[in-house]
Amino acid sequence: MSARDTKSFTETVKTYGAQLLRFVKARVKRTADAEDILQEVWYQFSRVTNIDDLGNAGAWLYSVTRNKITDSYRKKKHESLEELTSEGDDESFSIAHLLVADESSNPELKMFKEIFWDELMKALEELPEKQKKVFIMNEIEDMTLQEIANQENEKLKTIISRKSYAVKHLRLRLSGLYNELNS
Repeated sequence: MSARDTKSFTETVKTYGAQLLRFVKARVKRTADAEDILQEVWYQFSRVTNIDDLGNAGAWLYSVTRNKITDSYRKKKHESLEELTSEGDDESFSIAHLLVADESSNPELKMFKEIFWDELMKALEELPEKQKKVFIMNEIEDMTLQEIANQENEKLKTIISRKSYAVKHLRLRLSGLYNELNS
């Protein structure tokens, strides 16, 4: 790291250090975990060859921090998920169970829900508008497919098809999160 980069690094740590620590502490249970995550962020930041090439260092830092929090959650989620499932469960564990579970005593579950909803919203934005609308109306607003067809003045088969395409896309897009959950 050149002297100029060292100065930029030091200034960035002074500018964002306390903010990032508060950001992480608000999202993880233990202060020690928050400090570990922040240390990983600063290490990754120190590996950047030219800090000036980042453009917006703050946005980059928050993005990396969110990813590190997610990684930390994924490493620990296996233990916390075992607590939520009963020993003799023959059924596979589903995301739906998590989304309706009480998160007040489980910060890891709260974090997973935040990650899930964030990823779901990103995946929904990738859909064509009509598919996204049908999915939201059916799954989130709890309308029947027939009600949607009537409201949109479309054939029921058209609505079913749109919903099917949306579900296929979302399954594919969220499969990584689902695999992490079930690994």
